[in-house]
Amino acid sequence: MELGEYPFSKHYGWLQDKYGISWQIIPWGMQKLMENKDQKKVDRVTWAFLQMKKIDLEKLEKA
Repeated sequence: MELGEYPFSKHYGWLQDKYGISWQIIPWGMQKLMENKDQKKVDRVTWAFLQMKKIDLEKLEKA
């Protein structure tokens, strides 16, 4: 199945299939980082993620 692109898809991994369903592709470790009980850590990870053009999980783990 061929996937289309959104203008911002290269930044955040968003794709759209031929049926119009949107998908966001994220690294396996990203969910674990975002479910952390320390909200300040989640905020740091989110801020670091939003600055990236290509997701670097190692840098997010250090955030």
